[in-house]
Formats: sequence, structure tokens, C-alpha cells
Amino acid sequence: MPQFPADKIKTIGIYTSGGDAPGMNAAIRAATRVALFHGLEVRGIVGGYPGMLSNEFMPLTQGSMGNILQRGGTILKTGRLPEFHQADVRAKAVANMRAAGIDALVCIGGDGSFTGAHLLFQEHKFPIVGLPGTIDNDIFGTDFTIGFDTAVNVALEAIDRIRDTAASHDRLFIVEVMGRDSGFIAVDVGVAGGAEEIFFPENSVTVDEAIDHIKRGMARGKKSSILIAAEGRKPGRAYDLAEAIRKKSGFDAKVCILGHIQRGGSPTAADRILASRLGAAAIETLRKGQCDCMVGVSGGQLTTVPFAQALGKKKAVGRELIELARVLSY
Repeated sequence: MPQFPADKIKTIGIYTSGGDAPGMNAAIRAATRVALFHGLEVRGIVGGYPGMLSNEFMPLTQGSMGNILQRGGTILKTGRLPEFHQADVRAKAVANMRAAGIDALVCIGGDGSFTGAHLLFQEHKFPIVGLPGTIDNDIFGTDFTIGFDTAVNVALEAIDRIRDTAASHDRLFIVEVMGRDSGFIAVDVGVAGGAEEIFFPENSVTVDEAIDHIKRGMARGKKSSILIAAEGRKPGRAYDLAEAIRKKSGFDAKVCILGHIQRGGSPTAADRILASRLGAAAIETLRKGQCDCMVGVSGGQLTTVPFAQALGKKKAVGRELIELARVLSY
């Protein structure tokens, strides 16, 4: 893991990038307060990578960290910047930050955000540590990401309510949760919510298998069913599944797409604690002179993983949970 002279750090910049995730504010708060505790100054970079280019830097103080722990979203705003793939754009961002007196960075985001962070160090030796912040829980090298637990609980609450309606009307529902390339939310929600079947990228279940599953339940007197589908590359996938099921079986499946409600709202206790631990650990990692890495959690313990090891690797849903979901819903 790269080392740098930690005594050169006087001011740390913090930014959130990519999709927002509940708990990002808790991470900002922890990183800021730990840095201030050690006599460092802190600057918030508003809007993520776009803010680096537009010089949107704001001081973060003890006072400004008050009353944000319980808030969803991110007080620093967030965004995406495709132009950051260009080397000259990254060079301008670094020049702006150095001119503003920022000596090191804490990046809170997902895989795309970490790619940009990794390049800032590789090209300009700008010290940086990442915190995994995404509801998808798909970052390699950490058991959990900031926002995942909240997203699961928000989705589960909605599914519990939908099941009441499904049971009252003897209906089949398909509930679509977020997860473009990953099924972590779908599987956790499916197991916790007692879903009859779960569709997600890592699972090869077919429409015919789902229909057979529903029919087995009907044969033993089951009147209603809930299917969970990860959105995949095309949000609205649940409508395609509903139509395929209708054509093959005649079952009329109602669709409910939960969408972005899973990214908002007050973070759970688990996400607040995780974000606080990771935010504090990011500052301590920089104070040790370590950088170009992500701080995560493995087996309940804090860990640091070099960006080079975390990036571009697929984190797969555990087969044990997939099989458990199948057995419990049989």
C-alpha cells in the first residue's frame, strides 16, 4: 500500500460521489470530527468531481456537523462527471484543490468514484482514501457498504405492506428493487420478506420455473405470491416479467417498482454505525501515511484494501443465501 509523509497533511477534503446512499452524512460527520480532533482543517467539496472543477469548496466545522447524523442523502451533494475520464480534466481538478490548500482526500462513493480516486493518486500522487458508499453492496473487499442496510429495510417495509394487499385480494405481485448489476438487495429482501422467487443477475431462475413455483403453492392452498426482481440494466424489468408470466400461465401479476425511495430516508442504526466507523478509520489511515485504498469491514473488523485490488472485481451474492431463499419458499 502506498505511503506518503503524513505530517504534510494540514487540510483534508471530503466529497461524496455517484449515487447517494443513506449514511453518507454520518460518514462525513465522523471523518470531519475526527480530523478536527487531531488539529486538521476540513473542506467539503460540493457536488463531487464537478465541484473540484468549479472550485466549490466549503469549510466543514464542528458546528456544521450538527443535526446531520440522521439525515438521508448527502449535505455535500453528489454528481457524476463523465469528463473525469480525461487526464487533463483530472489535472485541472488537482490544481484547483492544491490552490485551495487541500492536501488529501476522503472519497465516499462506489466503484466509479473509486476509479477516479485511484487515478488522482496514480497520476498526481494526491493522497486519498475511499469509503464504500452505495446501496448496491457490490464493492469488492468489504462485507457491507454504507446505505445497503437502509435500502433493504426500506424495501422490506414496502413489501410487507404489499403482501397485505396481495393476501387480501389473492394476487400475484412482482416487486422491483434496485440493483443494476448486483442482487444483494433482492436476495436479502427476498429472504426477509418470504418471496416465492427472486430474479437477479447472479440467479438463473427462468419464468417457467417461477410459474411452476407459484403453481406448487396454489396446489397446497396458497392464494397470493410475491416475486422479487432486481431492476438490472433496464429499470422496469418487472413489467417484462409480468407480461411473460401472463402469456405463459394466464396469471395477472401486479407490478410495484420501488425505485429511488430505497436511496432516501433516514439511515438505520447499522448504517450510521458503519459509516461512523469507516469515516473515522479513513482519517486514521491518512494519519498513518497510507492512501490509494478503501477502508471497509470484513468479519466485523475494519480493513484497508488497495484500490487496485478492489476495482474491477465482481462481488457475488453468496450461494448459501440463494439456496436458503429457494428452500424456504418451496
